[in-house]
Amino acid sequence: MNDVYRKLVDLYAGQELTEELEAELESVALTDPELKTDMLTMRATVEALRSEPAPEFTEESYQRVLMRLYAKGVEAQRSPDPTHLQLYLPIQG
Repeated sequence: MNDVYRKLVDLYAGQELTEELEAELESVALTDPELKTDMLTMRATVEALRSEPAPEFTEESYQRVLMRLYAKGVEAQRSPDPTHLQLYLPIQG
């Protein structure tokens, strides 16, 4: 299967193709069993993923990711807070 068909299968799986393109791809898949299998399995996978609730990313998840990075020797650099978010307080005195 060439690269164009792979991209079309990805779009087909996500139901992002127009009806005409989807029908044309399905007609080509009738003669290509590998393409047909890829189309069906990819669409089933995308539908299964979309039916599940989104994962919850908590502070514990964030810490777990940081610990894995540190264990692999990666030094996480934290960017400084942007100055436009700082509050400017008047000087009293």
